[in-house]
Amino acid sequence: MSGAEKPGQIGRLLLAWYARGHRDLPWRNTRDPYAIWVSEIMLQQTRAQAVIPYYQRFLERFPNVTALAAAAEDDVLALWSGLGYYSRARNLRLAAQRIAAAGGFPRDYAAIRALPGIGDYTAAAVGSIAFDLPFAVLDGNVLRVVARVANDAGDISASRTRDRFREIAQQWLDPREPGHFNQALMELGATVCVPRNPLCLVCPLAGCCRAQQEGATGQVPVKLRKTEPVRLGGVLLVVRNRGRVLLRQRGTTASRMAGFWDLPAPEDLPAARLGARIGEIRHTITHHHYRLEVRSATASLPDQEGFRWFRIAQLTGIPFSTVGRKALQLAGIVYKL
Repeated sequence: MSGAEKPGQIGRLLLAWYARGHRDLPWRNTRDPYAIWVSEIMLQQTRAQAVIPYYQRFLERFPNVTALAAAAEDDVLALWSGLGYYSRARNLRLAAQRIAAAGGFPRDYAAIRALPGIGDYTAAAVGSIAFDLPFAVLDGNVLRVVARVANDAGDISASRTRDRFREIAQQWLDPREPGHFNQALMELGATVCVPRNPLCLVCPLAGCCRAQQEGATGQVPVKLRKTEPVRLGGVLLVVRNRGRVLLRQRGTTASRMAGFWDLPAPEDLPAARLGARIGEIRHTITHHHYRLEVRSATASLPDQEGFRWFRIAQLTGIPFSTVGRKALQLAGIVYKL
């Protein structure tokens, strides 16, 4: 049997498997569209276990869309600091303002899809889980499951392939339980149908999976367009004075990181006296790989805007870069988020 022959059976198998047990994630215990939406935005490009503490802190500070709509952007970014891809946080706040102005969360797919920062996947996820809208999700995990079940070697970076895979997932979807179906499909890709060494022996779709039957699980999915990695280096300075650390604020031309605070580089403080080498950190943003040396230094506050001394306890209340956090931890400066 292939996925194309009996799509309804695939839906039933997935739902039965999901009902027997799945990860207990906090956003799975609610039908509140606001909470589900926050989780789905955070889960973009980020592992579930890494999201949990951010999700819990975010909802404690902004428990509903009204609270988020009224928040200052810096406060939202401060809670988001460390998750990366900060346009997600900015769009979340903008969308909250639209929702609050409209009087409530939209309940149809097109209206959800029209919100800032929401694409086809997020609209389908929120709509199905919160409102039982019958739209199948398509993310990286789902692409992998579909490619293997159908043994389809189409290039998943091509829009034509993604459209075809979305149609297949839509055929599998059980319209009576679209939310559980979508969560089951994503859960399967995240925990069983993993990129390397998939757990085919415990997969509920093993009997339907053409790639498994034909020994091709290692060959699909196929992604032909590969972005070459860009390797970048630099130096960050840890400048301390009386229990404070000197930071610089990124300007408005910094695009995604505009307004964030960071450790200065030697070119930011030409009069600084460099001290000992503390160590090295590595950081990756999409295909950019950073290798940054961290050094101690002494310097006075520059006579220009964008520099400021912060006490360590204040760092939790500002939008602070991930590389800055890593560098301070390397220097032995630890604070609780």
